[in-house]
Amino acid sequence: MRVLVIGTGSIGRRHAENLDRLGVAAEAQSMRAGGIGGALARLAEGWDAAVIATETQIRLELIAAAADAGIPLYIEKPLAAEPDEVSAIYAAAGPILERSMVGFMMRYNPAFRHLAAQDLSDAFRYTFEIGHDVTKWRANWTFAESYAARPEGGGVLLDLCHELDMAHCLFGGVISDVESLGHVRYPGVDMATQVARAGPVQGTVAMDYLAPVPIRRVEIAGTQRRRVLDFHTGRFLDGDRERLFEQDRNAMFLAIMADFLALVRGRPVSEVEFLPRLDLARASCEEIARAHSLRRFTGHLDGPVP
Repeated sequence: MRVLVIGTGSIGRRHAENLDRLGVAAEAQSMRAGGIGGALARLAEGWDAAVIATETQIRLELIAAAADAGIPLYIEKPLAAEPDEVSAIYAAAGPILERSMVGFMMRYNPAFRHLAAQDLSDAFRYTFEIGHDVTKWRANWTFAESYAARPEGGGVLLDLCHELDMAHCLFGGVISDVESLGHVRYPGVDMATQVARAGPVQGTVAMDYLAPVPIRRVEIAGTQRRRVLDFHTGRFLDGDRERLFEQDRNAMFLAIMADFLALVRGRPVSEVEFLPRLDLARASCEEIARAHSLRRFTGHLDGPVP
């Protein structure tokens, strides 16, 4: 099997390395070196599959070309930033929908999988929260030079959209409001966003680039008991019971890539509760794009961000 990885940033390199670990020959195509034209030319060479690990706003043309060539795709999250583009991608990707994946790798987190297998019918309220200091995100990295600092496809809601995806998987519902804080140096880029979700279970999803101490947790209030999951520690409190889950980030990437390769080969996938196959993930992709389009900036920060 030959797989083309389009994008050589940190996530593209991770996928190429994991494909190698899974015994698949991967070749990388740099967007900086060749641009869209170079990537399209490489796709035309013919591949068993391809990974799209580019900036969000430039994917439609690549997806359409891959679909025309019958090349299944692993597409990094989020699929697109705007609802119209989500619709256009699904219209273009028809021939490969059932053999392609969206990179919602948190669906493979063992603690989330345990939560997804539980009876949550007593739940009436939930919160998902994720935050970290963006200035300490990666070594030799600055926010200003990253895709995250660009108004087209950047910002915290798109960057950390796994929480929206997980909330949608567990509780469905619809978005009722989206409030964001911006930054005077980065117009149109949300530094902190809170999404209110309505439905049989009420919830909020909050994400930010500002927290001095990283936080990633879920709290579910139920009529029978309270459940709290800390993704950083793997600690899960279910009423008065406690359980610890091992947290291995790359293990999730390997698991989702293994399922993608199984789809490409026409083999059975894993028993993950919410398979992020492209056709099955449409509602979540639409919700993320809708949330982005509904952002309402209620204030702007003026602190130091590199």
